[in-house]
Amino acid sequence: MAKDTIVRARVEPRLKKDAERVLSKLGLSTSQAITLFLKQVDLWQGMPFPVEIPNPETLKTFQETDQGKNLKRFKNSRALFKELGI
Repeated sequence: MAKDTIVRARVEPRLKKDAERVLSKLGLSTSQAITLFLKQVDLWQGMPFPVEIPNPETLKTFQETDQGKNLKRFKNSRALFKELGI
């Protein structure tokens, strides 16, 4: 089938750059990624991943971390896992 329909979207430049860096590592162009996404929407007859509104506790955590509050930092993954009891 001919690919002659154009999809246009406005996104933040940084988002586009960051996403393209990831897509490049996956061997995909932006057009290929969009096509993949649209095929999955068609296959699933909806979003191919859950889209949910965060609960109040999660929203509070997002707000606090965006402000640099209540963050824990670890020297390495071993220290993090120890804190988590893993």
